[in-house]
Amino acid sequence: MAETKGKNTSHYSAADIQVLEGLEPVRKRPGMYIGTTGPDGFHHLVTEVFDNSRDEAMGGFATDIEITLLPAVDGDLERVRVVDNGRGIPVDVHKQTKVSALETIMTTLHAGGKFGGEGYKVSGGLHGVGASVVNALSSWCQVEVHRDGGRYVQEYQRGKKKAAVKKLGASQRTGTIVTFAPDEEIFGKQTFDFNRLVNHMRQQAYLVKGLRISVIDARAAKKCDLDTVFYFRECGVDAPSHSFYFEGGLRSLVKFQNQVLKPVHKNIFYVEKKTNEYESAEIALQYVDDIASRVLPFANNIYNSEGGTHITGFKTALTRTLNNYGRKNNLIKESEDNFTGEDVLEGLTAVVSVKIREIQFEGQTKAKLGTVEARGIVESVFGEAFEAFLEENPDDARAIVGKVVLALKARKAAKAAKDSVLRKGALEGFALPGKLADCQSKDASESELFIVEGDSAGGTAKQGRDRRTQAVLPLRGKILNVERARLDRMLDSAEIKALIIALGTAIGDTFDLARLRYHKVIIATDADVDGAHIRTLLLTLFFRHFRSLVDNGHIYIAQPPLFKIKKGKEIFYAYSDEERNKIVGTADVSDIEELESDEAAAADTPAVEEKEETVTKKSNKISIQRYKGLGEMNAEELKETTMDIANRILKKVTVDDAQDADKVFDVLMGTDVPARKSFIQSNAQKATLDI
Repeated sequence: MAETKGKNTSHYSAADIQVLEGLEPVRKRPGMYIGTTGPDGFHHLVTEVFDNSRDEAMGGFATDIEITLLPAVDGDLERVRVVDNGRGIPVDVHKQTKVSALETIMTTLHAGGKFGGEGYKVSGGLHGVGASVVNALSSWCQVEVHRDGGRYVQEYQRGKKKAAVKKLGASQRTGTIVTFAPDEEIFGKQTFDFNRLVNHMRQQAYLVKGLRISVIDARAAKKCDLDTVFYFRECGVDAPSHSFYFEGGLRSLVKFQNQVLKPVHKNIFYVEKKTNEYESAEIALQYVDDIASRVLPFANNIYNSEGGTHITGFKTALTRTLNNYGRKNNLIKESEDNFTGEDVLEGLTAVVSVKIREIQFEGQTKAKLGTVEARGIVESVFGEAFEAFLEENPDDARAIVGKVVLALKARKAAKAAKDSVLRKGALEGFALPGKLADCQSKDASESELFIVEGDSAGGTAKQGRDRRTQAVLPLRGKILNVERARLDRMLDSAEIKALIIALGTAIGDTFDLARLRYHKVIIATDADVDGAHIRTLLLTLFFRHFRSLVDNGHIYIAQPPLFKIKKGKEIFYAYSDEERNKIVGTADVSDIEELESDEAAAADTPAVEEKEETVTKKSNKISIQRYKGLGEMNAEELKETTMDIANRILKKVTVDDAQDADKVFDVLMGTDVPARKSFIQSNAQKATLDI
């Protein structure tokens, strides 16, 4: 043993082993239970409480769920209330814990009715931690239960009960009301996004036929007696609200997803079938005139963003059934190859939902279903029903097979074009595009690629960049709209080809994120309509064909200033009209415009045509320069405001809800002009040029 005499050694004994009791582990490591304490985890609290009510509906015990955002009370964060008309949480004494079942569920990890028993045949909850985790991470929580003719209530503070369960009187209702305020100590100053909750609840309503889900934003409501009312709508308060109820189930969800797209066939395929008392599959699909696929997988009503065994079974059955039908009815020529999984997915909108009692997910986030039995359930239920659908609907069947035949031919053409490009690249040693001013560093983690609009801005950016870590690629004009363009046509575009080679990742089935040459890909366009259009085209390209770059946080948007302001010898940059007014020293925009006009009138020149205006205010001479584009900046200005790491403003591009983003791109970049016009008119007030 090494000699330690004379050294300051640390003490480590049994006394240093800390045992966390009750809900302390949740407060100590909240990320282990809700993933993050950021916006995703913050909103996940609502989902956890809602899921318990939804499981009641899945079991046939509830028909109505209401989620209400309420104002903050006593300095807490905003409150949320979730109400259902289910059976109500049991309040009788639990044999093991010696306290009420309600208190056990709310204050004990891994306690619930979803581990077996007869409480729930199918549920989304697996570990019995949902309600107790929400309680632990709330500064205040109250549960009100209506059950067995009585009304019961219990309050909690940071996971600990304030008193025993108390009976307040009689009740003719049944159900549970959970009201909570997230703890500012855990989440900081955050507020709930009403639209985010609305979108999630709309999806859930599609998944449970006959369930009404209402979402209400009552944060601005002034009067409501929460102690005596069960549903908030009985208050008669005028508040933003949405209510969802769908008898069509997944068929309605497919119709909603395809509302701005052109269907290839008329009838939406739909099947729902139980394989036994505890297992069932529900699938709906329709092909549309598009090249993208939209397959939404769910297991026990939980969205599985990474798919899983149920999707494997679905794809296998879909490919086999279409090949068999096409060959049997001579819709596929003998000389043609069989359809592949890639062919049958093109233009497909599908929702696959399984319900299984003993369910297994890969990872804590439930993003991928791992239950082996799910593959066989979906493959048998869907395969048999889809074969019957094709036989009973020959017009739809011919249209579907015809669509897939075109996809097969296009895939072959795109592969030939791609192989040609790659062969050419190999002969040239994968030469970088000539217009690319590459950086000196070969370390992708510190390297940045600026995609700039036009050669003028490109030249300025090349002069103002840090040559060691910053590369510049100027694009000429507007790139191809890739929303409906196949890979072969994309590779015919010189601008897109140059971008692909510069990124280094390749594209399509040869895409490799590990070969990305720059970990920051920065879109830098002018702050005008054309600049916004180019930015949207680039974002469409990245979203559709380089999705991993978006998901892994590699895509950014530069925000150049709109104004350069000189006050005496001082220089300021403003990124909005409000910031300009603050620097100039007035909140009155018309005041500035009037001063500019007076000065311009003296020079007998219209103010709107001047690049730089000089105004006088309180004996101070102020010069205001309005930048109309990056090309108007000199190299030093562009470096100082947009490229210098110490001063610039970059906005990371994220996709909080991939399904909603997909629909937005369909509307904005698709062919349905009325839908695009309606979307722009409805959302114009929300838009900003800086994104």
